[in-house]
Amino acid sequence: MRIIAGRHRGRPLHAPKGRDTRPTPDRVRESLFASLEGMGVLEGARVLDLFAGSGSLGLEALSRGAHDVVFVDQASGSVGALARSIAELGEGSSTKVLSQRAQTAVDRLLEEDQRFDVVFADPPYPMAELELGRLLVSIGELLSDLSALAIVERSVRSPQPTLPDRLELYRDRTYGETRMWLLQLVGEDEAEGCSVEHG
Repeated sequence: MRIIAGRHRGRPLHAPKGRDTRPTPDRVRESLFASLEGMGVLEGARVLDLFAGSGSLGLEALSRGAHDVVFVDQASGSVGALARSIAELGEGSSTKVLSQRAQTAVDRLLEEDQRFDVVFADPPYPMAELELGRLLVSIGELLSDLSALAIVERSVRSPQPTLPDRLELYRDRTYGETRMWLLQLVGEDEAEGCSVEHG
């Protein structure tokens, strides 16, 4: 597994041993990040990478211009592999790794009043929809503004996540067995139920 583009292009990433992690395929990462760069959300962004595994999404974001990344994973193997990749890339000052459950970490970040421009969430496929729904409520509170995005990666066989009132679907993409939901904060006019005419 390697970084696809940016200042660390071609650099290898360490992956945890075993089958408990599910790295995002290169072609999916390439398509996703082409979209994010086209939207202009990566340059200087604060990024949160939940269920980080090898950290391929967060490290790709750093390589392409993100300011800093917080990685979250509770598996010791993932945390160890990620720490090695960060050290070899020389990105220690731009990263933080939290070895915690995603919900625990998100609650902690909210208590610290932190906000993010891009949030990646690649939960295990068996994760209960109720648990994912609760996490999305918290993710919505972590987004910095209306231009911020949360990207949820699931199997094509998984139902669309139940969205909290603060979040709406911006777009979704299917890549083989992988489906990505790009979510954003609901605009103030929509949240208040106002009808606005333009032009």
